[in-house]
Amino acid sequence: MIRRPLVASLCGLLAVCLVVAGCQRPETPPAPPDDAAAGMDLRPDTSGAGEQPGALIAARTLPNIDRRLKSVTSLAARMEYTSTGLNGEPTHVSGTVFVPSRQPPPGGWPVIIYGHPTTGVDADCAPSRSSTLLGASATVEALVAGGYVVAVPDYQGLGVSDGGHPYLEPVTAGHNVIDAVRAARRLVPDVSDRWAAVGLSQGGQAAWAANELAGQYGAGLALLGTVSLSPPTDLTGLAVDAGAGTLTKQQQGALQLLLYSLQRERAHFNLDDYRRGVVTDKWDVLSSCNDADVADRVAAIDAITADDLRPATPEAQAVLEAYLRERSLPRQPATAPMMVAFGGKDELLPESWTRRALTAACAMGDVIDIQFQPDRGHHDLDVSLTFAWLAARFAGLPATDTCAEFTAPPPDQAEAEAGIDATEPAATGNETYDDSGAEPTEQEPTVSGDTTGDGQ
Repeated sequence: MIRRPLVASLCGLLAVCLVVAGCQRPETPPAPPDDAAAGMDLRPDTSGAGEQPGALIAARTLPNIDRRLKSVTSLAARMEYTSTGLNGEPTHVSGTVFVPSRQPPPGGWPVIIYGHPTTGVDADCAPSRSSTLLGASATVEALVAGGYVVAVPDYQGLGVSDGGHPYLEPVTAGHNVIDAVRAARRLVPDVSDRWAAVGLSQGGQAAWAANELAGQYGAGLALLGTVSLSPPTDLTGLAVDAGAGTLTKQQQGALQLLLYSLQRERAHFNLDDYRRGVVTDKWDVLSSCNDADVADRVAAIDAITADDLRPATPEAQAVLEAYLRERSLPRQPATAPMMVAFGGKDELLPESWTRRALTAACAMGDVIDIQFQPDRGHHDLDVSLTFAWLAARFAGLPATDTCAEFTAPPPDQAEAEAGIDATEPAATGNETYDDSGAEPTEQEPTVSGDTTGDGQ
């Protein structure tokens, strides 16, 4: 059963704070990179470390975490745990976990994994190294206040140097998400096997990928659903648009990070087939996540020309397109319901790319509550339904499936095929449905001004 007043109030808080720059509290100065993890050794059970997915390697308290987040937790910790790389090899990853400051409910704490957006591609770009989780602390605070144990995986290669960060590689990220649940259950008493995930942009891709993998890789856990906000899905368009010279500035920044990852992952990847000019000259600055380099990175992206990221030959473009297809979603049917929200004015991930992915996922039989917002971009989605959707999954309510409406032909096309003249105005397709049963409100919280990356 959902307690509606609590859901309504927390829904507003979560929606307003969900990865927005405004929730990075200026009165709480960021701690030096390692300070947030310099707490007390929790001496966890490390049996299976380096071998079993989710086995703990280390765990320490976070004494310097954002004070408002700390005020709603009984435990805030940085954990290192075992996960699985793309080729099935054991990996060493890090993340954070937060426990509400109250007694656990009957059956144990429900778990929500928060998938963070792009923060960079190197070990020092991890949210766990920041006292504000690189701006995500308010989002985590809202979820913890809602009665969830919340874990935030850094993703492989961020926080711990182990094989580098495979940027926008969904299988690895999906493994890291699922194993964050396992690690949290090993560290925190009274945690149930019931979990869900919510993520923005790169985190939205990670949540979606975890949903697809949960049926087999997540055996022993009970995934109830995932929320993906502006998720990267069909990435092949980056190669096509690079060849055509039509990349937006946001896409240029994202493609540079992808090239950085690909050249580390693949020994025979010829980086100089894909970079020249400003991209070559400013490569280190473009790849940096250091605060001191932000202004220089923005200036470098602004100076990139169409030719600076154009593949050298059609063959090089085809190679890049193939690599990006391997990083695209969907890959297989989802295990649990999904909510996917995307905007019609997204300059990083165009509407058509997400529509192709959603159409393919619907054809696989996925249950998806699709929220298309034609007047919104990548970082300003209305996410006011997110908390209620998650709460409904834990309450056991049936999930909304809008695949039939989404994949149906447009009204004018359907009427033409049926030989019917339209005499009444058609629905706009922008109506909002709340499966919690709560009354609609005038508030329209958004995710806006995200400063953690995604090519910005």
